[in-house]
Amino acid sequence: MAEEQSELDERIIIKDQHTKEIDLVNRDPKHINEDVVKVDFEDVIAEPVGTYSFDGVWKTSYTTFTVTKYWCYRLLSAILGIPLAVIWGFLFALISFCHIWAVVPCIKSYLIEIQCVSRIYSLCIHTFCDPLFEALSKICSNIRVALRKEI
Repeated sequence: MAEEQSELDERIIIKDQHTKEIDLVNRDPKHINEDVVKVDFEDVIAEPVGTYSFDGVWKTSYTTFTVTKYWCYRLLSAILGIPLAVIWGFLFALISFCHIWAVVPCIKSYLIEIQCVSRIYSLCIHTFCDPLFEALSKICSNIRVALRKEI
């Protein structure tokens, strides 16, 4: 009975990951587009002192820019948002699939295979190179260097 309940809870948790409620107010909770898409009228168009247009032109330009940016974005996201979401979902699923089923197993296989080679290499280095370098260090241990400044 308890086992059936835990399986049911597990299915509910798995379902909730795919159908969880999304925040319609804060749509960038991790701030990944914080610095990229903050383009306001003042960031694009500015009139220096002494070259002002008519106030009505300036206000109308501001309103036109803001409303056009807003509605073009909404229109583009309505037309292309879902197809691009499908493409990006497929791409990230493909990347995840390749990583899970190809990359990680290849790396694990390589690490298993190289472990044997590593032990043999280490054994050869310790067997042949360690005595040679130890002998060279004993030969060179009596070398003294003296620096003198000659005038």
